[in-house]
Amino acid sequence: MRLKISHQTRYTYDEPVQYALQQLRLTPKSRVGQSVVNWETIVEGGTTELEFTDQHNNHVALISIEPELSEITITCQGEVETSDTAGIIGEHGGYAPLWYFKRSTDLTEAGGLVTTLAEQLGDGFEGDIAKLHALSLKITESVPYEKGQTSAVSSAEEALKTGHGVCQDHAHIFISAARLLGFPARYVSGYLMMNDRIDQDASHAWAEVHIDGIGWVGFDVSNGISPDERYVRVATGLDYKEAAPISGMRFGEAQESMVVSLQVQQ
Repeated sequence: MRLKISHQTRYTYDEPVQYALQQLRLTPKSRVGQSVVNWETIVEGGTTELEFTDQHNNHVALISIEPELSEITITCQGEVETSDTAGIIGEHGGYAPLWYFKRSTDLTEAGGLVTTLAEQLGDGFEGDIAKLHALSLKITESVPYEKGQTSAVSSAEEALKTGHGVCQDHAHIFISAARLLGFPARYVSGYLMMNDRIDQDASHAWAEVHIDGIGWVGFDVSNGISPDERYVRVATGLDYKEAAPISGMRFGEAQESMVVSLQVQQ
């Protein structure tokens, strides 16, 4: 399947910004299950200072806003050819060793709620994949999908306590529990083609777990499946912070507003 993606993020400020730096992880790579046909990133109101590959093999660009401007627009667009691998990415690559993906972070640290959820799984599963799909189902039963209940800095424990969340929260809870069960696990940011719409409010997120004898396998907890040809992987990390499409900092007291425009279609 060939997917066409157009993703624009516009930041506006109520007064000119003296200095701001944005870190972009918005460029997909040709990997198992996907081949990038063409891709470009256009920055209006900013300058690309540096591009590099991070420890997760993500393409990263550092963008500075032009002095005295009050708006910056980042547009990425292109086409990606995808295939259905039943969520299987395969053997581990990149610069970070597998043990690194068992580390907890502020967003994925397993507290009492995550521990209880993992313990409730029990035994009797026919293999690790069946067990992890059961974990995925338990998470959506415990934390139904609902916007506006959590934020970008909500942890797995906080989302479980709230009892509602979005794909980012589902991924963090899944990663936290999977690591507790002994699996290396990581966060994935990317795109998902919806069957009922072209325009979307935001990009998507899911999780991957490394299973002995198989390699990395994806689990989209929010949709209860492993990623298929409708998904495009862009960046991975220990949690949202390491795989966020855009993150950054700025100096000054200017108030920021953001508008996202995203289309994913065949």
